[in-house]
Amino acid sequence: MCGLLRKRKGIFVDQFMKTFSLKAGDMNPKWYVIDAQDLVVGRISAIIAKILRGKNEAILTPHMNHGGRVVIVNASKVHFTAGKDKPLYRHTGYPGGIKHSLPSEVLAGPHAGRVIRKSIERMLGKAGPLRRDRMKNLYVYSGPSHLHHAQKPVALDIGSWNTKNRKKESSL
Repeated sequence: MCGLLRKRKGIFVDQFMKTFSLKAGDMNPKWYVIDAQDLVVGRISAIIAKILRGKNEAILTPHMNHGGRVVIVNASKVHFTAGKDKPLYRHTGYPGGIKHSLPSEVLAGPHAGRVIRKSIERMLGKAGPLRRDRMKNLYVYSGPSHLHHAQKPVALDIGSWNTKNRKKESSL
């Protein structure tokens, strides 16, 4: 018993106890599909960012990309809470090349998934190779259909988790 335990600050500590770190071969990502119709952008983005980082799993290895794969359908039908229709800025890379557009304009256009994709991307932390790898696990579709039926994704009903996740009905 003396060889297995040693005393540190008055407490016996097991010196053979090791920190578990997930290996690349141990990863088995889960697939999730989320219907974003009438959901609030910020709330759905926070939940999806947790899934992509792997924080919903029992084992977390923060320096590896071991989160789930997320498929979002109906991305063009998301909503913002009141007063959040602020301009979205992007830069072309040329002097004076700053462009802006409102989220409502982007949602009505052909690239409606960019609003939710950029929102999730900015919630994943510092820009770098790990964030780029995690963003490859996100699939956003503007319409109701997707191409990932073979992976058998689990449907997540985020709107039923909390009443604030859904757009409030107008009383008019």
